[in-house]
Amino acid sequence: MTSSEIRQSFLDFFKSKDHEIVPSAPLLPTAPNLLFTNAGMNAFVPYFLGERKATSTRVADTQKCIRAGGKHNDLEDVGFDTYHQTFFEMLGNWSFGDYFKKEAIEWAWELLTEVWKFPKERLYATVYQPGEDDPAKFDQEAYNYWSEVFKEAGL
Repeated sequence: MTSSEIRQSFLDFFKSKDHEIVPSAPLLPTAPNLLFTNAGMNAFVPYFLGERKATSTRVADTQKCIRAGGKHNDLEDVGFDTYHQTFFEMLGNWSFGDYFKKEAIEWAWELLTEVWKFPKERLYATVYQPGEDDPAKFDQEAYNYWSEVFKEAGL
């Protein structure tokens, strides 16, 4: 698949799941603490924080991102491996008070294995595991959902 085909199939997939497709936000964000848009979630921070109400509960996009400074600085790694870039597009599906982990995990698996035809036996899932000084808890809910997905796939 070409990058254009991947992008379009991603958007088509989430449109079939009743997501509104929204355009990429500007590369120069309105957030005063960011020089460039460096992640797909940047444009949606006001919705996550409850500062604004989303016009749709399900959204998908392909966000243009630049990582050339700050916390997520890929600039110094460009050219030393095959995956660090200063500019890239981040695919994202977002829920604002609608679905949560169960559906997100099921749809991720469906997209990867049924639409993009990744071999199931070559896929792995990771679940958040806090460090010693991190007060957060292990994400047992996501672990349980992923375990069920892999079990149903015979893995």
